[in-house]
Amino acid sequence: MSLPGQTALVTGAGRRIGEAIALALAEERVNVVIHYRHSESRAHSLRELLMARGVRAFSIQADLDDPEGADSLVQRAQAEAGPIQILVNSASEFHPEQLDAMTHASLIHTLTVNAWAPFALTRAFARQTGTGKVVNFIDAQITGHDLTHASYILSKHLLATLTTMTALQYAPAITVNSVAPGLILPPEGKDESYLTALGQALPLKRHGGLLDITRAVCFLLESDFITGQVIYVDGGRHLIGGAR
Repeated sequence: MSLPGQTALVTGAGRRIGEAIALALAEERVNVVIHYRHSESRAHSLRELLMARGVRAFSIQADLDDPEGADSLVQRAQAEAGPIQILVNSASEFHPEQLDAMTHASLIHTLTVNAWAPFALTRAFARQTGTGKVVNFIDAQITGHDLTHASYILSKHLLATLTTMTALQYAPAITVNSVAPGLILPPEGKDESYLTALGQALPLKRHGGLLDITRAVCFLLESDFITGQVIYVDGGRHLIGGAR
């Protein structure tokens, strides 16, 4: 797939990994629809930055906790930007929650944002485009358990299964793959020293960076013969399993 001139919808593009993906796609001459929920000012600033790099850019607000918001987002993006060839589902809810403290409401909320919304967007994307590519974001921890973020890791397990199911459902016109990051960015309130310390426990003895993620995404988008796969960008974290 030749990336220049394509148009991508990137969810959660107003900040962190989503923002890095939008910037990387612009470097590949891909037009970008920036989805955001609360990060309006950052999304608009990113839009200006992308346009300054010579691509078309748009920003659309939607709450992916609302099923109607997810169901209509692809259509709204196409109304603004024209045909969409790429969907990157990077928006995600991540909050501390012990298994014993997990509630029905917290689980449903996290599942809706992290699993249902990517599925609904993929389904809408497949219905409204002839051919295209989808990249989901899961987590390297799906090979083990994360007892401190219970609803989050359950949602990522579900999204991993939905990735393979939709890859089968929408082949051959649509490819669906996923990227599973490990230690890439520190959580809110932490700095790089947090990642450096944890990185010593990895097989590669170091943490990664945003470039590792964006390279993996672009690799999947450029391939026409990969579908239903997970790329672990985690320094070997998935090889050793265990709890976070």
